[in-house]
Amino acid sequence: MARRTKAEAAATREALLDAAEAAFLERGVARTSLEQIAREAGVTRGAVYWHFKNKADLFRAMLLRVRMPFEELVEEIGDPGLAERPLEAIRQACHRGFARLEQPRYRRVHAILIHHCETFAEIDPLAMQNEIAQEACGALIEYFTAAARMGHLRHDLSPEVAARLLQATLGGLFHDWLRNHEHFSLVERGTQLVDTQLRLLAQAPESP
Repeated sequence: MARRTKAEAAATREALLDAAEAAFLERGVARTSLEQIAREAGVTRGAVYWHFKNKADLFRAMLLRVRMPFEELVEEIGDPGLAERPLEAIRQACHRGFARLEQPRYRRVHAILIHHCETFAEIDPLAMQNEIAQEACGALIEYFTAAARMGHLRHDLSPEVAARLLQATLGGLFHDWLRNHEHFSLVERGTQLVDTQLRLLAQAPESP
């Protein structure tokens, strides 16, 4: 019985997050109430407060379902040899990230954060976007630093500049895709851009 109750509670939490995602995308975060979310999830408002302190807490939980720490993407590749090939690790992690972002939930939640969320109460979408960007840039700097130490990064580029160049490409690409996701594949275009940029950032092999 206890096991079933725990499973039911988890299912209710997921139903609330699903309902919030749909409501936020349709009406915007500020114009969606917890009562509306509860009604669309088929539960009472009290059930919302059992799982979440307030709308900001629910919003953060929704974001956590689609967070993609860079190290997690690298680990999912499952290739220990990437430790000696940091530029290849970046390339493959970006490819994996593009594939995840094309999944409907990932696209919807990021669209909510960027296009359907106003600053109010305890929700600051710009601060949340900056947190995600800083986390990604920090990870990229670590990998480019390793590449520079191994002689794989162009000698006239610092790891910091290389990371910001790639991050600018990724950010611009992602925003373009969110506005026009039906017009092009993020996986196809992202793969082309990232592979090209990493070739430009790599140190050319020495001539024999």
